[in-house]
Amino acid sequence: MNDSPRASAPWPIAPLPMPDLQGSFPGPFATSPHAEAIERQTAHWLHNFPLVRSPSEQKTLCNITAQGVARVLPTADRDGVFLCADLFLWLTAFDDAHGEAEGARDTARLVRRISQCVHLLAGHDEPPGEASVYTAALQDLLGRFRERATPTQYLRLTAHLRDNLFGILWEAHHLDRPDQVTLSDYCAMRPHTVFVRTVMATAEVALRYELTEDQRASAAVRELEKAIADLAGWINDLASYAKETHRGGPAPLSLPTLLIRQRECDLEGAFRLASRMCEDQASTARLRITELAVNGKSALADHARAMEAVAASYVWHIGHARYER
Repeated sequence: MNDSPRASAPWPIAPLPMPDLQGSFPGPFATSPHAEAIERQTAHWLHNFPLVRSPSEQKTLCNITAQGVARVLPTADRDGVFLCADLFLWLTAFDDAHGEAEGARDTARLVRRISQCVHLLAGHDEPPGEASVYTAALQDLLGRFRERATPTQYLRLTAHLRDNLFGILWEAHHLDRPDQVTLSDYCAMRPHTVFVRTVMATAEVALRYELTEDQRASAAVRELEKAIADLAGWINDLASYAKETHRGGPAPLSLPTLLIRQRECDLEGAFRLASRMCEDQASTARLRITELAVNGKSALADHARAMEAVAASYVWHIGHARYER
């Protein structure tokens, strides 16, 4: 394989193998009764904070965000799902506009944009320099989360948001240089660029439960969260590969690209390897969910059910029109 940064990705001639997750997450997945209201809310929020200019892009983003959050939080109240939907709309829009669209071309500018957000996440009232629509929207979100979350939940959430912003910067820096990223480094960073750890943190806030530190540090919880975090990023990579390489574009920074190089296989072989990796993590997640949900009226059982919904939302997510060529 040509390892140059501009190497073209292999273009699939036949459909590529995808993971079979029916045994672990068969569906149909529970959906919030507020799904349509979430979509209207996100559209209204974007009217107040115009993060996305294109009407068609706005419609698609509001739909996938609303439907995804409706599956992450099928039992949460309206305020909880509205708040989480607005946050993930902000993250996705920021990544699309500043990470993917301009980050690789002007990393220094992306650093400046992220530094303003980090300033707010650190607890300062105003960002340094000139405020933007993204910082204004983030201020709105942080104020709403402070009202709903416990102090510990809020600190955990802002820490994950900083991880997301660093992940966006890391990805932009390596976007045209996938040959410089090892498989282990990529797997370590991928949960932050797919935002799944932040989804987990917001679920606790929206569903109004909280694990103790001992519970959070337990082997079962850590293994469950890692399995779902890996699964979320990897299935996203497989679902988006065709779109990212349409018409022979450059090899994307994704799991198949790294497997092709580091395991010395072709594209189909990489997809088979990645599919098995996804199936293994899905099986692990299902085992831990079953284990933790035994005591149905405990914070651990609440967490197991919440993590099951997080996994289900990512499994549903990859079939959305956003990933079509």
